[in-house]
Amino acid sequence: MHRTLALLLLALTVGACAPAAARSRPSASRAAAALPPTAVRHVVVFKYRAGATPEQIRQVTQAFAALKDRIPGILAFEHGVNDSPEGLNQGFTHVHLLTFASPAARDAYLPHPEHQAFGRLLGALGVVEGAFVVDYSPRE
Repeated sequence: MHRTLALLLLALTVGACAPAAARSRPSASRAAAALPPTAVRHVVVFKYRAGATPEQIRQVTQAFAALKDRIPGILAFEHGVNDSPEGLNQGFTHVHLLTFASPAARDAYLPHPEHQAFGRLLGALGVVEGAFVVDYSPRE
């Protein structure tokens, strides 16, 4: 009995000491479950030219993020910079993830005038050396 009580107290203590972010972070399966079953993730990864300035990269990122409020069907936008220790990114550093409500929303985004304007901005800035795109439907 005392041993069971001691183990229970130890488990509660360890759980209470875990970082709050780790305790409150939604699991991948819960995050996917919150999406409509038709959701599509659109991953865009850029490799910038050596001469690209932080201001130019910021301009690209802000313009990309603004599409969420300008194109219907985009549920979420997030971005980040590669920090993998594996060294397998082949020079691609900046990741952008859009979540669409459905394949139809993604398909409407591609020719949308705001998306086309974003493409023209990339061309005008001339700072993107390469890009790749992967789309997928989240599954548990």
